[in-house]
Amino acid sequence: MLSEKVQGALNAQCNAEFYSSYLYLSMSAYFHSINLRGFANWMRVQAQEELVHAIKFYDYINSRGGRTALRAVEGPPSEWKSPLAVFEHAYEHERMVSGRINNLVNLALEEHDHAANTFLQWFVNEQVEEEDSANDVVQKLKLVGDGGGLFMLDRELAQRVFTPPAQTTQA
Repeated sequence: MLSEKVQGALNAQCNAEFYSSYLYLSMSAYFHSINLRGFANWMRVQAQEELVHAIKFYDYINSRGGRTALRAVEGPPSEWKSPLAVFEHAYEHERMVSGRINNLVNLALEEHDHAANTFLQWFVNEQVEEEDSANDVVQKLKLVGDGGGLFMLDRELAQRVFTPPAQTTQA
């Protein structure tokens, strides 16, 4: 059984993951609007991953006898000044999410909720990948600038596909 404190924090993270999905979908729409379909694809795949993350929290809360409380999701920004600005925003967002996950781990340990700590370790590892992935594109965009390399990178990002994670828990 989840403590109220852990349940509330997990619900807040569930909401934050839904926001992340909205944010990346908004970034995808931005890239579509400036005809960078590969960049749009990368962000759409990211939006799908974040949706899976939200559902993982939803299922975990329910599996521990808690109650998932869905809240309104704040609308994300929809305009950026450049592709680099979008990916810098994505990278900073992932760093913020990593901090949130670390705080959840700390709370689980304070509450002696070892099951929650174990559940959260998947997210700790996932955030290392999320930060690296976004930062990789930031660094490539800094190298190519606004020239023809942007279109080569667009083609590269078009190759990303959504691969759902292996199912580890049943709801």
